[in-house]
Amino acid sequence: MADEITLEVPAELDGARVDKVLAVVLDVSRSQARELIDLGVTIDGAAVRPGYRVGQGTSITSPVPKPSLELQPEHVEFAVLYEDDAVVVVDKPAGLICHPGSGHSRGTLAGGLLHRYPEIRGVGAVDRWGLVHRLDKDTSGTLVVARTVAAHESLSGQIQRREITRVYTCLVNGIFDSPTGTIEAPIGRDPNRPTRRAVVQGGRDAATHYSVDREFDEANCSLLTVRLETGRTHQIRVHLTAIDHQVIGDRIYGSKTTRISSPRIFLHAARVSFSHPGNGETVNVESPLPDDLQKVLDGLGPRSSE
Repeated sequence: MADEITLEVPAELDGARVDKVLAVVLDVSRSQARELIDLGVTIDGAAVRPGYRVGQGTSITSPVPKPSLELQPEHVEFAVLYEDDAVVVVDKPAGLICHPGSGHSRGTLAGGLLHRYPEIRGVGAVDRWGLVHRLDKDTSGTLVVARTVAAHESLSGQIQRREITRVYTCLVNGIFDSPTGTIEAPIGRDPNRPTRRAVVQGGRDAATHYSVDREFDEANCSLLTVRLETGRTHQIRVHLTAIDHQVIGDRIYGSKTTRISSPRIFLHAARVSFSHPGNGETVNVESPLPDDLQKVLDGLGPRSSE
């Protein structure tokens, strides 16, 4: 039937609940997946319930998910750090989702951008108008937005060629043996928890460079400057976890033994640098550390002796 889709359970979802499989494979929320099940998801012609577990290679037939409603402009609070006729760099606050998805259709940065800059409709991807890259919900800081098709093409090309510099500030568990380092390890879906990412064989290549700015012996943590060479999902969090220096406040990948209290993940996009799409001149934009993260730093006491 034209209104049905057949999918196969991938290896990383072997043994998962069918509602979770639908959510991951069809890129919908769990509640949307359960709605599809209520409409009639079947395996070998037999209806299934949300909690039914499926094995790798199982063929699932599902109604086709309804497309999301067209992105609507709405007032959303965010600061602008740089603006001209071609490019905007916003200071994304923590807690703001970049674009609709996973059950979030309203209150996104994309909707706020369309409200403030209506001309970006049609620039870039549907429902992500203008966005050149993204930040996780609880990550704050600099985010580049294109106002024209030409600017979007130029900036997207710079991202692909790794010509845009993205620098982050983060606080992590532990003290480092070396003041600088590079983590080069492929990132893909975690085979044990498909909603997460992990360093996995066969994943997409990823490189993260870091330098230690401050160390706090008593709190057993370090403040880092991190530069992304690639931009994989959760890259900084996954790479630092892989070397046992989890980002403080990370509820997904973070250490459960840390003594440091943070209201959110201590990860801030502090600076972005790119070539202007119009004149080729270098644009550098910085965002100061937000108050909530500065308070965490202030509570750590003196840095270690040098």
